[in-house]
Amino acid sequence: MLSGGGRADRREAHGTAPYDPYGYGAQDPYAQSYSQPPAVQQHHYYGQPMPAMRPTNGMATASLVCGLIGFFACGVTSILAVIFGHVSLGQIKRTGEGGHGMAVTGLILGYLISAGWLLILLFYILGIAMFAASSGSTSTY
Repeated sequence: MLSGGGRADRREAHGTAPYDPYGYGAQDPYAQSYSQPPAVQQHHYYGQPMPAMRPTNGMATASLVCGLIGFFACGVTSILAVIFGHVSLGQIKRTGEGGHGMAVTGLILGYLISAGWLLILLFYILGIAMFAASSGSTSTY
C-alpha cells in the first residue's frame, strides 16, 4: 500500500498544504528555509580613499580646557576660556573647522565660573568690611 503517512503524502502530491496541527501556517517558526545565503561582499581596502575629517579648531580645545580648569585656578583661566571661545567661534565660522560645541562649552564654563568667583570675592570683601565696621564701633575707652 502506501508507505508512511498515507493521506499527507496524497495531499502534498495533489498540491494542498500538509497537516498543520499547531496553526502556524506560513509563519511556522521551525520551518526550514531553502534560500541561498547572501554573497560575500568584496572589500577593496586599497582602492577606496578615507573620508575627509574636518580638523578641530585649537582655540576651541583651549577654551574648553581653560573653562574646565577655571574653578581650580580661582577664575584666572576662565577669563582665557571666554577669550579663546569667542576667537574660536569666529575662526570656525570663517574656516569651517570642527569644534563648535567645545567652543560654546568653554564660553559657558568661562562665564559661569568667572561670575561665581566674582560673587565669592564680593562676599569676602563685604564680610571683611562688615567685620571691620563692627569691631571698630564697639571699642570703649
